[in-house]
Amino acid sequence: MESVLEILSYVFWVVLAITILVFVHEMGHFLFAKLFGMRVERFSVGFPPKILGKKIGETEYVLGATPLGGYVKIAGMIDESMDTDYLESEPQPWEFRSKPVWQRMIVISAGVVFNVILAFFIFTGLKLAYGETYIPAENVDAVFVADTSIAYDMGLRTGDRILEVSGNEFEEYEDIQSIESLIADPFTIAVLRGGDTLSMRGPSDIFTQLNRRGGLGISIDPAIISGVMEGSPADSIGLRGGDRILAVGGEEVRYWAAMNGLMQQSSGAPVQVRWMRPDSLAGDADVLPFVRTAGATDVGTIYEASVRPDEQEGAYLLGVYGPTAQVRAQVFGELRRSFSFFEGLAVGLSDTWLNTKGIAVSLGRVFSGQENFRENVGGPIMIAQVTKEAADAGAPFFWNIVAILSVTLAIINILPIPVLDGGHLVFLLYEGIVRREPSLRLRMIMQQVGMVLLLAFMTFVIFNDILRL
Repeated sequence: MESVLEILSYVFWVVLAITILVFVHEMGHFLFAKLFGMRVERFSVGFPPKILGKKIGETEYVLGATPLGGYVKIAGMIDESMDTDYLESEPQPWEFRSKPVWQRMIVISAGVVFNVILAFFIFTGLKLAYGETYIPAENVDAVFVADTSIAYDMGLRTGDRILEVSGNEFEEYEDIQSIESLIADPFTIAVLRGGDTLSMRGPSDIFTQLNRRGGLGISIDPAIISGVMEGSPADSIGLRGGDRILAVGGEEVRYWAAMNGLMQQSSGAPVQVRWMRPDSLAGDADVLPFVRTAGATDVGTIYEASVRPDEQEGAYLLGVYGPTAQVRAQVFGELRRSFSFFEGLAVGLSDTWLNTKGIAVSLGRVFSGQENFRENVGGPIMIAQVTKEAADAGAPFFWNIVAILSVTLAIINILPIPVLDGGHLVFLLYEGIVRREPSLRLRMIMQQVGMVLLLAFMTFVIFNDILRL
């Protein structure tokens, strides 16, 4: 039952996101078609079969059962329906084909424009409602670098202090993996190590590597426990939320990732764990008799005990939860930036531009072969996963994903591929330049080719998503 509910949850969030995007996109086509006096015969969100439909005036408004897109059927326009019956009669004033080229170009482009505008409104609304939280880079004196990571391959090492990312001064910790940094060619990181400034260059297929390895492999999370699983090895030696791990197996620990790595190296054998309990927590519970007091600091008492980690699916676990965002914010002095109305508009516009540029650049790298096509293209299943995770994280994360998907939909739709808006726009540009329409035969063939390509692409991305599960 739980698995069914989980699947329904994925379906709900992805359908909600796609419905919003499709509705706004088609509304752009609809409003400008009506503005220029074109007859809109159908406004559909979703593809057949039809669930609901109601005709108001000259337009039938439809909700389709296949929530993977939508369409606006405008009288006198060759679209994916391949309807050419109207060509046997003279052009009528309300038909798409009878309007000036510039009006038809605006109608075709309006869906893309509306998707970009939607993203702008969402990004602006998020800035005005929630502001921005960030960790000042000056508060991060060193980072942890996993030895199997992209950052390690670039040359970074644990203890490095980051100075620049892609040629820009490192001012906020979040900049290390920002869109602006990653699309720089090349992606670089400059660090301070032992008094020397070193510059490292990232791989040319940075997006492929990020997808493959799950990130750069740089972290700053302190080895502070936020909670302990009942009955776990950590529980058996009295560890509690708020304790800071100082050493595992005699190796000093500063970062959470380092602590977890040392636990894996134990291979399940008993290891000595040393931790510090802040004085503010000292009175919460008695220390277990077999736990040795190993010293004290200005802020707490140090304890030490031997423990055997649990093995679960090949991993050796202490049974503790990592530091929360609140813990990291407290340790590194996270700040919050608020925006006035006009500042929010400016930042929203900037976010829209950066995401548009980032998605366009990454797609360009994919199509040029610089990035791996299969690992950088996702379909409905991947979108469902990302959307569900964002929704679980909270409303700001969900709406941020919707905005990014809206920009993505706009860019894909403007590609010069028949069936898509960009394909229609190419025909109109041709007509505007040479002062005559492309032949009907050519347009019909190109529409059919475009439909085949689109269906083949959708089939590929769905199977690709399944293989990546």
